[in-house]
Amino acid sequence: MKIKVVVHEAEEGGYWAEVPAIPGCATQGETFEELLQNLYEAVEGCLSVDIAAPKSGGKERVLEIAI
Repeated sequence: MKIKVVVHEAEEGGYWAEVPAIPGCATQGETFEELLQNLYEAVEGCLSVDIAAPKSGGKERVLEIAI
């Protein structure tokens, strides 16, 4: 799976990055190499969060798709 990441240079030095496809998924690093390492951990952590299953209240459909 490939995912787009937006990398920013931090004002105080170093870098920070966000993953637009995963709301709230962001990390930082003092060097670009540290940022990349932290990104893998951040994405893995964000994707492994248990989310309560939505409850259908009527005409809604709940789908599970693989990406």
